Amino acid sequence: MDKIEAAKEKFESLMEEQLKRIERLKSEADFLDFKSLEQIVIGVVGGDGIGPAITAQAAGIIADLLKDDISSGKVSVKNIEGLTIERRAAEGKAIPDDVLEELKECHVILKGPTTTPQAGSPWPNVESANVAMRKELDLFANVRPVRVPELGIDWTFYRENTEGAYAVGSKGFDVDEDLALDFTVATTQGTRRIIKAAFEFAKASGKTRVTAVTKANVIKTTDGKFLRIAREIAKGYPGITLDEWYIDIMTAKLIDAKRRTQFQVLVLPNLYGDILTDEAAEFQGGVGTAGSANIGKRYAMFEAIHGSAPRMVEEGRAKYADPSSIIRAAAMLLNHIGYAEESDKLTKALDICAKEKAVAMTGREDGASSDEFSKYLLKTIARL
Repeated sequence: MDKIEAAKEKFESLMEEQLKRIERLKSEADFLDFKSLEQIVIGVVGGDGIGPAITAQAAGIIADLLKDDISSGKVSVKNIEGLTIERRAAEGKAIPDDVLEELKECHVILKGPTTTPQAGSPWPNVESANVAMRKELDLFANVRPVRVPELGIDWTFYRENTEGAYAVGSKGFDVDEDLALDFTVATTQGTRRIIKAAFEFAKASGKTRVTAVTKANVIKTTDGKFLRIAREIAKGYPGITLDEWYIDIMTAKLIDAKRRTQFQVLVLPNLYGDILTDEAAEFQGGVGTAGSANIGKRYAMFEAIHGSAPRMVEEGRAKYADPSSIIRAAAMLLNHIGYAEESDKLTKALDICAKEKAVAMTGREDGASSDEFSKYLLKTIARL
């Protein structure tokens, strides 16, 4: 009985935490209006592994494209140090307190990949910095576009960021040596806002289909809630069709040449979104080519979708890491803060560079460095 009572106490603590969170969600403010700001503050976080190398390239391109507004003070770029696995492990925190305070002084953040400890690694079991940042800044919508025009692919994924299987990922526990428990979380407020955001994007972009991806036939309570709310919200968008797929068959249909061209906007819980967007990125050239936006009502964070690649650093190849993913994230950042023209130019230049391959990235000495690629990209932008 002692072990059951201990488990009850831990579960009760989790419930209290989530119920307090729901009260905060009920009182959340509207989206930040960037046009109303005297100065837009962009935070730049290098992260771990290859992160500092590639993030510096993306930050340099932002600085070049916004040089006039940075000079006038309309835009400020702030480098934030300390979000490294060494610092996080030493303090036993996903995000050190002083780093979190600096992040909250920004409006948008460009973030390099960070290392998340896993079982068997030399690092202590600190929570993912990504997961923590999404929760602390309430970045509820993870938006990942994938476009491959020659294959008829134009997908935008709206992945819920703050709930699902990752919400309390570091707070599962061993009841005893034979039983371990983790949890998945779904709230009405959190589910409604991500699905609403997906439909609003579809409406604004002239899309006609939103696809809800769950495993509601098996995960009946939380995934069932997600699906029920999707159906309810869809009624308010008569020009947009809602279709429903289970995550397992959806992974197959993305590689179905006939079916995949029918998908437009996809909305899905956290874990499924993590899996499916990595698969989707392969059509565009791999996770190294795809950017990601994490949108909240007050803050937004933009990042590469790949990891920190510590092996590249160990082998002395960090300067050959492909910065395309985080540069695509930088293009999304520019669009988010109102620089649509600069964002469009950067995205077009990335597409041109990917096709021309005049400067090829291989990740090794036989290819270009990230700095050479960035210079090539800036020359391409100048041609547009």
